[in-house]
Amino acid sequence: MRLRTFPVFLAFLVMGIADAMGPMADGVRAQYHLSHAAATLLTFSVFIAFAAFSVPAGLLAARIGRKRMLVLGLGMNAAAILVPILALPSFGVLLGCIFVLGAGTTFLQVAGNPIMRDVSAPGAYPRNLALAQGIKGLGSASSAYLVGLVAILPVFSILGWRGVFPVFFVLMALALVLMAGLKVEESQAEVPPSLASSLALLKDPAFLFAVLGIFLYVGAEVCMARFLKPALAGFGWSEDRAALLGPTLFFALLTVGRLAAGLLPFSARAWFRLSAGLGLIGALCLMAGTPRLSLAGVILGGLGFANIWPMLFALTVERRPERASELSGLMCMAISGGAGVPLLMGRLSDLGFGGLAFAVPAACFLFLAGLAFRPAVRAEA
Repeated sequence: MRLRTFPVFLAFLVMGIADAMGPMADGVRAQYHLSHAAATLLTFSVFIAFAAFSVPAGLLAARIGRKRMLVLGLGMNAAAILVPILALPSFGVLLGCIFVLGAGTTFLQVAGNPIMRDVSAPGAYPRNLALAQGIKGLGSASSAYLVGLVAILPVFSILGWRGVFPVFFVLMALALVLMAGLKVEESQAEVPPSLASSLALLKDPAFLFAVLGIFLYVGAEVCMARFLKPALAGFGWSEDRAALLGPTLFFALLTVGRLAAGLLPFSARAWFRLSAGLGLIGALCLMAGTPRLSLAGVILGGLGFANIWPMLFALTVERRPERASELSGLMCMAISGGAGVPLLMGRLSDLGFGGLAFAVPAACFLFLAGLAFRPAVRAEA
């Protein structure tokens, strides 16, 4: 890892802080005497900000530069976290802070993925992006664990559920200082982009299929996160083992796979093909609905899902690096697949399809497997 990449890796680490809103919801619900539905507004506020700001963030990054966009996002996140540290806010103000945190994290994601190319050595971009996504996963897991430690460690528990915010603030501030001091030579388009020019990129089938691929990938990943535990329990596993060998094992392997891709010198195309193949086989194993095959499905799925995002993203950006910010905005907007695709799987589950409901993520990965061998995305890192 080169020293100049460290601030960007740190920015990816703090991106995971937004994922702590889910584990924090129970503490917030107790503090404000909320219903379970109302407490989910924390995660909703993050998600809706992502949906609203991804494309505009890509356009803004193309105009002001990706480094400035990262600094802006880090500043917004630090400010959003500082408010609950200084005083207990009303629930409305808290939601406003979380919405700002979501918008700031959107800026980090949109600018962070392509700027990694600007700070990476030649040929190292796909590996560095995979490693960065793995570090983001570690940030998500660490944030969730810190939320749990708030209840048992006196140094955190003084502020109750807000006790973890000072730690988040220090990390945000450190990333902000280091990022502000980083010198980056960015590739930029000759003509400032507009919304029309950004959307016009989708006329290229390679870009359209890449955005659709991200949409389906995120949808498939959310399906795994949402339905693995109840599915494994339905296959005969106990509730505890279903939780441990389902989403917990899946996301652990997701992080391991990304870290491995960041360290092993294979091409982005090879990783993309391997990931798509393993993910498809894993989903098919889960469709069988038996304990042994379901465990194999979780293992293969976790390793297969790991490197779809970084490799597809890197291969797409390498086609038009001068349009990286706009492409990043379009692909980050496709994260909305996490809202739509699981609804279909949920409907199949409600109709009693059991393991066959995993046909939804399997279909998503069938598309991705086809995309992995499509000549339009055959770009070497």
